Amino acid sequence: MNQTRSYRHPALSSTADARTRRIRRKVLVCLLLVMLACSLLYVDITFGTVLYSFDDLWRVISGEWIPGISFALGELRIPRSLTALACGATFGLAGSCFQHLLRNPLASPDIIGITAGANTAAVFGIVVLGLSGPELSTLAIVGGLVTALVVSGLTWKGGLSLGRLILIGIALGAMLDALSSWMLVHADQWDIQSASRWLTGSLAGAQWSDVALSMCALLIGGAAMIALSRRLNVLRLGDDLAASLGIRVGMSQIAIIIVAVSMLSVATAAVGPIAFVSFLSGPIARRLSGHGDSALTESALVGASLVLASDIVAQHLVSEQLPVGVVTSVIGGPVLVILMTLAARKGNLE
Repeated sequence: MNQTRSYRHPALSSTADARTRRIRRKVLVCLLLVMLACSLLYVDITFGTVLYSFDDLWRVISGEWIPGISFALGELRIPRSLTALACGATFGLAGSCFQHLLRNPLASPDIIGITAGANTAAVFGIVVLGLSGPELSTLAIVGGLVTALVVSGLTWKGGLSLGRLILIGIALGAMLDALSSWMLVHADQWDIQSASRWLTGSLAGAQWSDVALSMCALLIGGAAMIALSRRLNVLRLGDDLAASLGIRVGMSQIAIIIVAVSMLSVATAAVGPIAFVSFLSGPIARRLSGHGDSALTESALVGASLVLASDIVAQHLVSEQLPVGVVTSVIGGPVLVILMTLAARKGNLE
């Protein structure tokens, strides 16, 4: 009786085992983050001065009209929480894409001026043009896209110069922030309040139109980014190696930037800039998933959880309600310092 023996080289076996462990860890982390985001979403909707049960929530979602409860949940809390979920995920995903593409943990949209472009356009729309609603959101989207185009154009030399892009982005962002401040100095009191509320990043007043806008940004942008994820993973290895593997480096960089900036600008137009979410989501997700993984899905889930948790704190755990951007700034600063300190001790800022 013939017996067939399969032989596997120990190195191949070890590589396969390591890949299996990474996949298991990734799946486990994603499941835990989904559970965390869903739990925070439920708490954000039902917790408050009036507590609502799961039965109340289910009846409202099912379309039953319950006097008082349907308005509180259906028109106030659910739109706010879903906007927080979608915008947080979008900020986290877009920020992680920039950090992978530019191979630098500092290369978040907050740092390289794109958010400042959207902010300045919005301030101009409020103070000078007197805009609000969809017109203001559209102007903010255009501002973010134009800023990204200017920064990329100034650094383009057959491809993106990553170091120059960060430096020029920081400089341009500072100029745009100064321009926003100058417009606010010369604005009337009412416009200053409106612009300041928008610049801080707030979920107060979120409506179903904001849910639709932010969900479209997340779903369409997320699908496009999934299609580009293989190119993004290869670009992390360096431009020369990516080109040797058949990747069109320049075109791939442009495509990824357009998708990430579009997603980010739409989310910013819906709720304003919520500080540190784009910055922190990627590093936290990579620490959970292990180095060497792009962790785009995890970054989106971390971003959603950060904004939902911050919204709960902003509404209920302080003496008066705060814009959610204030809470993310207070939490994000120390967390960023801790992450950078730990990374520096290991000699690795990834």
